[in-house]
Amino acid sequence: MKPTMKIAALALASALTVPAYADTIEWKMTAAIGEGSFFYQNFMERFAANVDAMTAGGMEIQPFGAGVLAPAFKAFEVVQDGIVEAGHSTPSYLVNQDPTNAIFASFPGGMSGEATLHWIYEGGGEKMLQDFRREEMGLHAMVVGIGTSEIMAHSNVKIETTADLEGVKYRTSGAWAAVLQESFGGVPTVVPGNEIYTLLQRGGVDAVEWSTPGGNISEGFHEVAPYMIMPGVHQPSFLWEVFVKQETWDALPEDIQAQVTAAAKLTTYESFTHFGHEDVLAMAAFRDTNVEIINMDPAESEKIRVAGRDWASAQAAELAEGGNTRMQEVLDSYIAYQANWAENSGYLVRDSAN
Repeated sequence: MKPTMKIAALALASALTVPAYADTIEWKMTAAIGEGSFFYQNFMERFAANVDAMTAGGMEIQPFGAGVLAPAFKAFEVVQDGIVEAGHSTPSYLVNQDPTNAIFASFPGGMSGEATLHWIYEGGGEKMLQDFRREEMGLHAMVVGIGTSEIMAHSNVKIETTADLEGVKYRTSGAWAAVLQESFGGVPTVVPGNEIYTLLQRGGVDAVEWSTPGGNISEGFHEVAPYMIMPGVHQPSFLWEVFVKQETWDALPEDIQAQVTAAAKLTTYESFTHFGHEDVLAMAAFRDTNVEIINMDPAESEKIRVAGRDWASAQAAELAEGGNTRMQEVLDSYIAYQANWAENSGYLVRDSAN
């Protein structure tokens, strides 16, 4: 049975078999993104609505934007501390703590969103993420979003080659921040999504990366920076997750666990197609603005891919030398899936303007 058919079947079964609970289970969920943003609507609000539908009102998740219950970069921490029942964030914000997170978050040289989606649900990726969160952080994680490729940068300086990255003050996060600095001499800075526009507008950075075309156009970055750099080889996909303390998850009835799990997977598929749809509309809209779209030469993009893969391999090897083989195991699974996908997906028809 296809994944979407499985989800539909789970939804139907849930609707027919949800028992009547005396009390609705209520969770608050903090976010790493601001309320009302593209990500907030596409991931958090969608997930909360899907949980309500799957459980027939037996569970209610109330989402809160970054800064309401906790700062953007503290979502994991406040859930671990039991301050809030659930959180929503990306592994990208944990790369400095453990570079294993970069494999789940995606990195330069990583897989496309399409291939990542398959690796997560069919290649064991989500299971490895769940084991990682449970064993290292005491959390139960569920993937709720996989993205299409991002815009590499909205920039006040023209970036056509990797040499142009040297000295560029660049808002980014995750593996690309490390690769940018170590391999190309860029100057990365990390700020929450709701602060990026002002930072770019006031010249606090030369360039920013945030999301896909559909996510970026609503932020208005093209209004304050004249150049849009593509393709998004720095972040060929991305992943967002919902997490709760393992003991909180274990306390849920088994049927609610199954329904929430189905709601998370449904959210991933729905949000992925929403990204793709909004992205192509956004690219058409960008062409009607004054922003100059710059496509890096493929040879220059390949330099970024190679640097990203080298960085990931070096990080995994360093951890393994210290006795921690998890990143190497996850990376091996990821790279093997990517290689198989690249070698054997040629049968797929790709739509192109050329």
